[in-house]
Parts: sequence; C-alpha cells; structure tokens
Amino acid sequence: MDRLTHLAEDGSAQMVDVSAKERSAREAVAAGKIQLRRETLDLISKNQIGKGNVFATARIAGIQAAKRTSELIPLCHNLNLSHVEIDIATFDSGLEVTCTARTVAQTGVEMEALTGVAIALLAIYDMCKAVDKEMQITNIRLLKKTKRDDRSPG
Repeated sequence: MDRLTHLAEDGSAQMVDVSAKERSAREAVAAGKIQLRRETLDLISKNQIGKGNVFATARIAGIQAAKRTSELIPLCHNLNLSHVEIDIATFDSGLEVTCTARTVAQTGVEMEALTGVAIALLAIYDMCKAVDKEMQITNIRLLKKTKRDDRSPG
C-alpha cells in the first residue's frame, strides 16, 4: 500500500509539496443529493420558499465554497480556479447537485468540486428547513477527475 502523502515520516500532518510537479489542466466533477418532501419540491419549483430563490442561492454558495476550499480543508492547496459550475436537477424525491471545477495547476481540484457540492446542498437545506423537517443530504461523491498536460507557453 502506498504511503499517505499527508503524513510526514513521524506521522504528523503535512501539506504535500507539489513544487516539482508540472502544471496541467485539471477538472473534477462531484455530485450529491438532498431528499425533500414533494410539497417542498413544489414550493421550490414555484419559487415560493420564504428565503428566496433556492437554486440561485445554492449555486452562489457552491461556487463561493469551491473558491474557498483551502480555507476550510487545512491541508488543501490554494488553487486559482478557472471555472466552477453548479448544476441542480430535480429527481423523484429531491434534488441532485453537480459541481464541476477546473484549473491549471500542480494539483487536482477534486476537493473543490466536493466542497462546492456539499455547501450547495447545505444552502438548500438552510433555505428549506422551515418547511421540511425530513430533509436528508446523501451520496456526496467524486464522479470523475481528469488531468491533461499543459504544454502551452506562459
């Protein structure tokens, strides 16, 4: 088994040194769900949640969170994100949030995508908690991560 990269030889936590790695274009996609009552979904679709537009608020929260991941997860690198997108889809018993994050960097963006999903889901929960006491956030997961070499000048 490979050694955990966030552990120093003495077992203490450390930030991984990526200074010797080449920059490359990276993308990560994560998703998660929130289960809601049918009545709550109807209120959301009619934009009748008292706190405002649930989709718009969740998108902004997810994008903002992805950009601040290194402030929330202690050993994450601070990345200059080139793109963050939050998509929200309705399914039978709730909503599914997908976050796509992109950068050109020496390390991946999966934590940013996962953080974007988690916070977007929490924003939905916060927006709807007055009308739905049975909500459940579930199945937050990384769907894919890709890396391609950046050979362009600059």
